[in-house]
Amino acid sequence: MSIERVDTIVVGGGQAGLAMSEHLGMAGVPHLALERYRIADRWRTARWDSLVANGPAWHDRFPGMEFPGAHPDSFPGKESVADYFVSYAEMIAAPVRCGVDVTSVERMAGQPGFMVRTSAGNFEAMNVVAATGPFQVPVIPQIVPQRADIIQLHSNDYRNPGQLPEGAVLVVGAGSSGGQIADELLRAGKRVHLSVGPHERPPRAYRGRDFCWWLGVLGKWDLETKQPGTEHVTIAVSGARGGQTVDFRRLAAEGMHLVGSTASYDQGKVLFANDLADNIALGDASYRSLLDEADAYIARFGLDLPPEPDARIVRPDPDCITDPVRELDLAAAGITSIVWATGFATDYSWLKVDAFDAVGKPKHQRGVSSEPGIYFLGLPWQSRRGSAFIWGVWHDAKHLADRISTQRRYTDYDSSARRAVGHAS
Repeated sequence: MSIERVDTIVVGGGQAGLAMSEHLGMAGVPHLALERYRIADRWRTARWDSLVANGPAWHDRFPGMEFPGAHPDSFPGKESVADYFVSYAEMIAAPVRCGVDVTSVERMAGQPGFMVRTSAGNFEAMNVVAATGPFQVPVIPQIVPQRADIIQLHSNDYRNPGQLPEGAVLVVGAGSSGGQIADELLRAGKRVHLSVGPHERPPRAYRGRDFCWWLGVLGKWDLETKQPGTEHVTIAVSGARGGQTVDFRRLAAEGMHLVGSTASYDQGKVLFANDLADNIALGDASYRSLLDEADAYIARFGLDLPPEPDARIVRPDPDCITDPVRELDLAAAGITSIVWATGFATDYSWLKVDAFDAVGKPKHQRGVSSEPGIYFLGLPWQSRRGSAFIWGVWHDAKHLADRISTQRRYTDYDSSARRAVGHAS
């Protein structure tokens, strides 16, 4: 089988892969993006039916194109987001090959570059960019054993309320996914128990500006280092139904039963940590902090934005917070399904290079790995807080393209010098 040679292989055809392709193209770097399924496939196949973007259309996009036909302050649905990336790929003429599964990447012996083995043949490349993002392998904690009478699925596989059997539901995880799924199930008439762990809870909007705008002007998207203890902070935010602030007390008042972090399982009962009140307080503190910083910013710059005193009104704590349930008998509570909104892990088993630490995490500086010629894109906190988001990955891709382009100039010099020496002899 013939081997195709290309300067740079980009693995992935989602937002990271397309951002990388755009910047490599502008830098004049010959490249090819390989996508296992289709462009932005996970937006269509690994999200629930009613999902919308968590940021408004004016914000959650690439700089080069707006969402067609969408109001700037609306929250595009998942199909619109996928269509956006397909259109973007066409606009920039991204060289994406779909239906190609990369099975391994190894450094070639005795010569520069990497052998890239795929389901569609092999490639030789000087550089490889792993643009597969942070949401690769759904994680379900091994807490509740598999039982015939309990359906357990990850949020990655949840689609709509009709997918679940009759009976109550336990949703584990109260970030963006868990909170929205639990709210949807409650509105569909389900009896819902929501396991709430530590989280941040920003206002959807405040004084006429979306929280994405506030994080931008306050410099929070560009924070380059994480505060201690915030490495894996869950953010409770939603664009559902036009965008509303997540309020767990309101959900409780509407009939949702809140419990603490899911801790263990024993003889048909799920046990919860005694941390619900603390977790709710932690979310409240992050909410108030952003309001305070926004008010200070408005005062400092004399902005004409309307006061919003109602934003500081807090509902009374419901009984489930003041007198929390520590264990839940699944059968007695009528629970027939559990939705685990418990995040994802990465899978770089195909990348057989020296670019990982002892626990398998990429060793890199702003996406430039410890293995020359290997790059990562789309990682959380790759260079800043916003790195894993649509606009953030676009800026990180520019940095990587600049690095690749710079290295190519050195390589080209070395090649031209060798040709000159050979010609002189």
